Amino acid sequence: MKRRDFLKTGGALAGAGMLGLPGLAQARTSMKFDSYVTESAGPSWIDRWFLDELQKRSNGDVAVRYYWAGSLNKAGEHLGAVRDGTSEITIISPGYYQAEMPVTRGLEWYFRVDRADTLQQVCRDTYDNFEPLRQEWEQRHRCKVLYWTNWNYAPLVMRRPISSLADLKGKKIRAYGVATDVIERLGGIAVPMVAGEVYQSLERGVLDGVYGFDFVTAVAYKLHEIAPNFYDIGDGAHAPALTVMNKRTWEKLSPANQQICTDLANELYAGKFAEIYENVLTDYVKKALAEGVKFTSLPGAEKERARAIVQPAQVDKWIDEVAKPNRIDGKAMQDVIEQAIARHAPSGKLKRPIEIATGL
Repeated sequence: MKRRDFLKTGGALAGAGMLGLPGLAQARTSMKFDSYVTESAGPSWIDRWFLDELQKRSNGDVAVRYYWAGSLNKAGEHLGAVRDGTSEITIISPGYYQAEMPVTRGLEWYFRVDRADTLQQVCRDTYDNFEPLRQEWEQRHRCKVLYWTNWNYAPLVMRRPISSLADLKGKKIRAYGVATDVIERLGGIAVPMVAGEVYQSLERGVLDGVYGFDFVTAVAYKLHEIAPNFYDIGDGAHAPALTVMNKRTWEKLSPANQQICTDLANELYAGKFAEIYENVLTDYVKKALAEGVKFTSLPGAEKERARAIVQPAQVDKWIDEVAKPNRIDGKAMQDVIEQAIARHAPSGKLKRPIEIATGL
């Protein structure tokens, strides 16, 4: 299926609001899940599992109507919508709300955590152990954090092949959030752009490449039709995110249904997250290979050079330019993060796409 047909089909289903489970009208608690990406995007597989299981385990007491691909609120509007109750549940990617979540942005960086399942655990531990992060969500944004998630791995996707980091100089590369900082530090020209505009921009030559697009979403959005060169640059796990519920909605749930949500989150943290992503990544790697994607890993020396360019400068920039002006103890937060990385890195196991491709 070509990319335009894929988006047309997904948009029609989302607009019809027909993707929830049966029994919506009979449920005592009816909610809207509002996502700015399609149902095939990376974290959507995690969200759909959680919400489908919530409906099943509540025996129909909770029903969820799914709105994908910005069919209820546009990208950048979801934080306000869930905070104010326009939608009850949503996924939040901090890169779209940089001014509104300075503490959460302390979790946004590259070249520090190799595995996506490790990053999920690090985010959870930081939330539990750094009170200003909890306050940002529970008080400022009036949200219950259901679980931390992320966008697995984000290859550097290029229209034409490169052989080294030097080849990025002057290239126009889509990025958002802290990914713009990576591209700029590596010599490229970062072009902020919402996901829905990327394919046509690649097609028209407005962009030379894409960064900050997780692997699953890149393939689901058919970016490889125009840019088939996927590079592992050694940056590790990509883009923490979180799925949240309006706090008033949470408080209206029965204790039994709240416990179901807690149990489901614990299952994700205990390994379900990695299990879901491993299956999805494997399927998408097979699809990508069949459709002409070329997986390449930069040489080890180039990866180390990239790491040295980006870190610790990226974290230090957040401490100086974001944490200090907002009266956040940035060093204390990063100490909590470093302890969490040391605790969970040894158990991280979720393979990167190029590792899966090599093993097929």
